[in-house]
Amino acid sequence: MRITVFGAAGNVGSRVVAEALSRGHEVTAVVRDAARFSELPAAVEARTGDASNPADVERLSAGQDVVIGATRPALGSEQQLVAATEGLLAGLARTGVRLLLVGGAGSLTLPGTDGTTVIDGPGFPADWRPIALACNDQLAACRADQHVDWAYLSPAALLEPGERTGRYRLGTDELVVDAEGVSAISMEDLAVVLLDEAERPAHHRTRFTAAY
Repeated sequence: MRITVFGAAGNVGSRVVAEALSRGHEVTAVVRDAARFSELPAAVEARTGDASNPADVERLSAGQDVVIGATRPALGSEQQLVAATEGLLAGLARTGVRLLLVGGAGSLTLPGTDGTTVIDGPGFPADWRPIALACNDQLAACRADQHVDWAYLSPAALLEPGERTGRYRLGTDELVVDAEGVSAISMEDLAVVLLDEAERPAHHRTRFTAAY
């Protein structure tokens, strides 16, 4: 497959690039600053571009099979996530390429509740709230779109660097937890989820989630 990854040098994006390359795909790795080219594997086609710029998205998605958006804004600039999502949707509407978007877990509902979301649940860290709210707006932008074949992946509540196991369980709008009530997945396995979805599309214009 021909895959474009926006945010290719980030925590999740770099693991998506590595997973895609390990499967033999052709990867166009997009970063905003060419100074980050040195952080990318030699096997990718390194390009500069801004996900919030529809013209950049159109240029970098033309002829591709799928675009994966894995951008994350700096602390204090959380609303840039919404601008990036709107740019991706606008650009991809012109090329017809599918979008897989790495989102947030805040809008998932907590198991065993009457629909209480993660962000409104007990103990949700206050300093995570700005990015969680931005992710909620990101998902709303996808749901408002009328043109793009998108899929929005909400990770587990705990997403950290770790090991690639290739194991995960999928869900839709409810947080996936294990027998102890823990919701977690490594960034490496989140990349596995994304590439599995890219290769075998099962979610169209909907949100899904994954955890151990």
